[in-house]
Amino acid sequence: MSLQESAVLKAMLQEGIQQLNLPLSNEQVDKMLAYLSLLSKWNSVYNLTAIRDPKEMVRQHVLDSLSAAPAFREAKNVLDVGAGGGLPGMILAIAYPDIKIAMIDTVSKKTAFLTQAKTELGLGNVTVHTGRVEALQVSDKFDVITSRAFSELCNFINWSGHLLADGGQFIAMKGVAPAQEIERLPSGWQVTAVQPLTVPGLQAERHLVFINKTPL
Repeated sequence: MSLQESAVLKAMLQEGIQQLNLPLSNEQVDKMLAYLSLLSKWNSVYNLTAIRDPKEMVRQHVLDSLSAAPAFREAKNVLDVGAGGGLPGMILAIAYPDIKIAMIDTVSKKTAFLTQAKTELGLGNVTVHTGRVEALQVSDKFDVITSRAFSELCNFINWSGHLLADGGQFIAMKGVAPAQEIERLPSGWQVTAVQPLTVPGLQAERHLVFINKTPL
């Protein structure tokens, strides 16, 4: 990528961050661009994402993830299920260096990329797991479990509910508000909010779905 192209992407990302009103430093912006550069490099061999155009990657990957970031501000220990190429997990880890971010995926080439990105970007708050989330066991449960276009809400909860700490919540990133999926939630769980998101430069619908255990 030429210096000119890099400068265009950086300006685009900074403008989006400004529109989202996020307090990110120049160093964090550079780290997000370094992550995208790594993603592009690995993508040519491992096919981590269908999006190839760097500008679209900024919009549909980085800014899309950042539009949800404020919802995680109070979290301490987050799990990103079906993390794929690291969205939103890697972006959250860069935006919130004080929050522990774990990512899990069943595809080893994806987790190999995540491990490499963690090392190259110096993200000490990141942990990467390979395998099925329903088989994952941790000593320190998560106060937030998230996913981006991972699976239907009911599967998401059934497969990863054992990893949620008492008082924790699920935050699912979805496109169109998933009314039918919400109706099929497992018993014992309730949607507490559905929040529309605006992604700078993107016209598509985006929503966050917040799910908690139903009070006894």
